[in-house]
Amino acid sequence: IGDKLTIGGKATAPNNNSSSNSNTSVSTGKLIDVAKSALGAPYAWGGTSLSGFDCSGFIYWAFNQAGQKISRLSTEGYYNRSYIINNPQVGDLVFFENTYKSGISHMGIYLGNNQFIHAGSSTGVTIANLNSNYWKKHFHSFKRFY
Repeated sequence: IGDKLTIGGKATAPNNNSSSNSNTSVSTGKLIDVAKSALGAPYAWGGTSLSGFDCSGFIYWAFNQAGQKISRLSTEGYYNRSYIINNPQVGDLVFFENTYKSGISHMGIYLGNNQFIHAGSSTGVTIANLNSNYWKKHFHSFKRFY
């Protein structure tokens, strides 16, 4: 992790903060730092700021604050603009289905070690475990932005 291979160009020192899980220049470390800075922020339907987030608004805010400019979309919109991965890395997206409605209905940012950060309707921005009974039951997939 963090190694760079440059072919036919000038070699550079590895940057331990660069994301190897995205085709953008967003730093995974910065994304996680930004996301964690919102811990405790309340839940607000449609919210996109520290005064209140819904799950997709939290994704929008965190990625934009970390330097990856993304549009404000619904959870389904982000699901449709990302691809499924089998080996999740820190900073990947995690999607859930059949939470408050049928189909894709919730999302968060994977932190590693079966942990993810998200804006929950009953918790606000918090860290949760994918192995909990609730999240395990509703887990759909890990994805990465195109």
